[in-house]
Amino acid sequence: MNAFVLPLILMIVVMLAELLLLNRLRSQAIPWLDVISNLNSGHLVLWLFRGAEVAAYAWVSQHANLGLTDGWHSIAVWVFAFFAWDFGFYWLHRLHHKIGWLWAVHEVHHQGEHFNLSLGIRNSWYSSLTSFPFFALLAVAGIPLHVFVAVSSFHYAVQFYNHSGLVTRSGVLDRLLITPLHHRVHHGANPEYIDKNFGGTLLLWDRLFGTFQRKIAGVEIQYGTPHAQYSHNPFWANQLPLLRYLGLCEPRLRTRQVETAQVAFVASGGLLLFAIVIYYVGREGSWVGPQQAWLFGLVALATLALGGMSDGRPWATAAWLAVGLGIPAMLIGVLGLHDPLGCVPMAGLGAHAAAFSGWRWRRLAAARPSSAANEASR
Repeated sequence: MNAFVLPLILMIVVMLAELLLLNRLRSQAIPWLDVISNLNSGHLVLWLFRGAEVAAYAWVSQHANLGLTDGWHSIAVWVFAFFAWDFGFYWLHRLHHKIGWLWAVHEVHHQGEHFNLSLGIRNSWYSSLTSFPFFALLAVAGIPLHVFVAVSSFHYAVQFYNHSGLVTRSGVLDRLLITPLHHRVHHGANPEYIDKNFGGTLLLWDRLFGTFQRKIAGVEIQYGTPHAQYSHNPFWANQLPLLRYLGLCEPRLRTRQVETAQVAFVASGGLLLFAIVIYYVGREGSWVGPQQAWLFGLVALATLALGGMSDGRPWATAAWLAVGLGIPAMLIGVLGLHDPLGCVPMAGLGAHAAAFSGWRWRRLAAARPSSAANEASR
């Protein structure tokens, strides 16, 4: 089993628990469209580019390694890697806010308009590609690949915690680390909070380079970006900031009103799809024949169809039905996948797609007589 499966399962469980607690303890409605958009933002495409980042690191480590850490005690290597990675992240994060084309990549993360753990999962498809140059120096210095993977995974786990909407203060950690208290400020769209608190784990770098900002009494944090969130569809969420930067279009918010029942379908469908993504990650490298490629393609299409559902697009009903039935039909019926861990969520996705399509068509059928009556009255 892939080592990332259990962390992914724990992440989704903790995220859902926090949403329920925020609802019960603080009466915050669960923003399901935003949450599922956060989960959908990367999926397998982000996972693919993260693999490319690791492969690129391995190549640099093999061909451009200066061996500066050769002969160091292993503890010294790990400590140096911990601080060096976090230093690199501070500067990549700061420059992603300052340089136009890098911001066009990073903006996806800031489009989320609610601060909770799901926002920590929301990232650009291309984030690993634009981040790698800032970490390549670790490979040049001689930090082994396994140390790089472990240290980066630890820092990303800390950053997941930093997006908690439930935690207000973290005690003594607030003096040393970037915690939810400080990272909320970073996500603020207020003029007072923009371009502050760039650190990933340590507060040291923001204090050292003058970018630290505390929450200001009486100035409530406004989440999101100066540009409206264009779409809940991850394809458009990732592409439109880049198209705007290139001057090819000026995106406008084009989402449509979605009924409460459809929001419930989006929420349940998104969680089912994420379960299949976790299954994909767990089976990566152990597939038979074309199974992995087919599942990758179908999950990618299902992600876009679910985004269309979130945006209220008419085409999304047929698309969700096609991929919802296509995933289990292709993997189970044609390619012979019989693993219960995969078959159960895939069959559930097929049933979900059929149920949503039936509900949607009944709604359309019920609307036709009233439309005809309105025409007749004219």
